[in-house]
Amino acid sequence: MTTQEDNTAITVLIGRFFRTLNERRFEGDWGKEFFTDDVIAESPHGAARGAAAVRQSQQAVEDWAAIQYMNTDILIEADAAGPDSATASWNSLMTHIHHESTLEKLGQGLDPLFTVGGVWDVDLRRTADGWRFSRTSVRPIWMSGTAPQLPAAAE
Repeated sequence: MTTQEDNTAITVLIGRFFRTLNERRFEGDWGKEFFTDDVIAESPHGAARGAAAVRQSQQAVEDWAAIQYMNTDILIEADAAGPDSATASWNSLMTHIHHESTLEKLGQGLDPLFTVGGVWDVDLRRTADGWRFSRTSVRPIWMSGTAPQLPAAAE
């Protein structure tokens, strides 16, 4: 069972994570603040594990001129695996602005905005340093604007 203190710590972890993405603050070993060493990240960009998952999270931001992710309705539940694990999910409105160079490659007159409404599902593990994501998954529900050019394996 997660306590109110756990729920607060997990909610703060989620908020801090998205703030660093929105502000592109990737100083030092930023991933250690948010992920377990064996984290699995699943997204339309594909799936990755460990350090590759952390790089994928950072690259997904750097592929855009700017982003802003806004999250709401965070639901946190204890995990049956034990007192040091939990799951969480939330709704997210994810706004992306294409780089000018990307728009030039894709064609003139395209919308610079790409907006996604989706759901995040995560598994969390309590570590000596606090709660960390052990799995992240983002699932788009709707999209609007000029979509990114995903790697062929992810399409």
